[in-house]
Amino acid sequence: MNGRIHSIETTGMVDGPGIRYMIFTQGCLLRCQYCHNPDSWDREAGTDMSVQELIEDIKKYIPYMNASGGGVTVSGGEPLLQVPFLTALFTELKSLGVHTAIDSSGGCYSNQDAFQSDFQQLLTVTDLFLVDLKQMDDAKHRDLTGVSNRHIRIFAEDLSNRNIPVWIRHVLVPGKTDESKDLHDLGQFIATLKNVDRIEILPYHRMGVYKWEEMNLDYPLGDTETPSAAETEKARNIIRQYSGNVPVY
Repeated sequence: MNGRIHSIETTGMVDGPGIRYMIFTQGCLLRCQYCHNPDSWDREAGTDMSVQELIEDIKKYIPYMNASGGGVTVSGGEPLLQVPFLTALFTELKSLGVHTAIDSSGGCYSNQDAFQSDFQQLLTVTDLFLVDLKQMDDAKHRDLTGVSNRHIRIFAEDLSNRNIPVWIRHVLVPGKTDESKDLHDLGQFIATLKNVDRIEILPYHRMGVYKWEEMNLDYPLGDTETPSAAETEKARNIIRQYSGNVPVY
């Protein structure tokens, strides 16, 4: 089984517990205005790699993963565009005792039988989802990402109903995702989910702007600056009103 791979990082520290072997898959249906990997959008680009190639490389790092409580995280792009590949990869990883995680926006989630059949198999070998909730207001979500958030909300609710552990992530973008009402709406939605272990409010950054420039793309957010520490903490405090015992970072 082969997959389309954008890039690999062997010692990730922020995308799941412990030291993570990070696989970034190729292809995404969203066009987020703050995307730091626009070169991952094209589903035909990237490198064709087999499960076995990846497993052989991952094996070199298993001692570090075991010592730190880490594992393998697949991000993107959008990993769920390649569900059969993920299932094959994670099946091998579970046979090696490796913790598995997926970082997804749910942008290609579907209730169609073909997707659900493959997705249910993937869930049996996935330990954790990192779910990106970008904006609760559907019109604002369309403006920010190019797509509706309806199926993304259903994706988060489905994981909750199946009791699959998740970390919720929200990128705080000045003028786009930082309004008080939107944050209260986000907190209220998260409060309906029964499977949340952690919530992360991530300040927007400009580290991917150079990729837009290299691809001759106009960067939609112009000179938007990173929110201050005080602004970020204010957003976290709003979410804490709804988080109960779930930690907010």
